Amino acid sequence: MLICGVDEAGRGSLLGPLVIAGVSLKRSKIRKLSSMGIRDSKKLTPAARERLYKKIIEYADDYYIARINPKTIDRSVKKHQLNFLEAKYMAKVIAKLKPNISYVDSCDVNPKRYGKEINKMAKSGKIRSYHHADSRFVIVSAASIVAKVNRDKTIAKLRKKYDLGSGYPSDKKTINFVSKYISNKKEIPSFVRKSWKPVQAMLK
Repeated sequence: MLICGVDEAGRGSLLGPLVIAGVSLKRSKIRKLSSMGIRDSKKLTPAARERLYKKIIEYADDYYIARINPKTIDRSVKKHQLNFLEAKYMAKVIAKLKPNISYVDSCDVNPKRYGKEINKMAKSGKIRSYHHADSRFVIVSAASIVAKVNRDKTIAKLRKKYDLGSGYPSDKKTINFVSKYISNKKEIPSFVRKSWKPVQAMLK
């Protein structure tokens, strides 16, 4: 019996990819995840996430990471289909891992509807969709760590070249970076999501 957890990192960010990760394990191995100290990635320090990431990769029966670039995100936002895009990539991850049951973190206000959407596309086992699945199920916590560490690596690479802060709209450093870039270069960097409201406001 293979159990899979799926979660995302970077959905609300102004820049960089949206990363979806899946981790699959035999049911008998799941209990050990808690004793490793695995929990929702938001409750861990970056150093703890890095350390646990390595343990998860070694311990998992399988895992898969999908990255959605800003251009693809922008296209979906224009069509008001960001939730569908996320469901599509979660389905892609599940189809790759072929588990018997998958637990997914729902971005839809209706988790049941979201689960059905993924089920239609993944065609692999049962889908269990919940809000806050990353804090309710340790297998989803493991997926949240894998997604977060991979996204952080991408942002760290960008930071070597640009002083862009955390990448989130609530970060003044990020907003200032994008604003100055647009003013100076008269264009938007390819790693920035053009459809996000703060960027649209800057363009106006």
